Amino acid sequence: MTLSRARALVLVSLLVLAALVLVLVAVIKDDQSGSSFGKSCPAGSVKVRTRPLPDTNQIKVNVFNGTSTPGLATTVAEEFRNRGFTVGAVKDAPQKYAGTAKLAYGRNEIAAAAVVNSYFLVKAEYAFDLKRTDDFVDVTIGSQYTKLGTKTEVNQAQAQIGNPSPPPGTCDIS
Repeated sequence: MTLSRARALVLVSLLVLAALVLVLVAVIKDDQSGSSFGKSCPAGSVKVRTRPLPDTNQIKVNVFNGTSTPGLATTVAEEFRNRGFTVGAVKDAPQKYAGTAKLAYGRNEIAAAAVVNSYFLVKAEYAFDLKRTDDFVDVTIGSQYTKLGTKTEVNQAQAQIGNPSPPPGTCDIS
């Protein structure tokens, strides 16, 4: 064996030994205490699920007309039905709304509200109610509403929104 081969063999052996020592130290000292796995909620927080985003056929919406345009709630409700949503109540809102849409929902529908917002191209206002426990998202159509997004626009909006963050007073258990 030549001197250069012997040096190369010693160097490779030292590198392998150093790698083994590094791996053993990492495995022995790692206790996973810094990860979010198994993390519990802070005292007083309500546990909610923000993931996964549900399919439209799993989302229930109530549609309210917050404009002076007659029949707008019925038109929007039909568009939601055509996109696979389950539509509950369809009626006029008690008061007018100036924005695009307002989404009122409770702790069980955080992810569903994010999906519904993607149909308004992330222009809807959220109105989270911690005490609400039903499984509907109330959609109040406002005066700035023009139309629901196309499939491509909705997909892009969902990518923009991502998974929703838990609202104040809650923590994610997904």
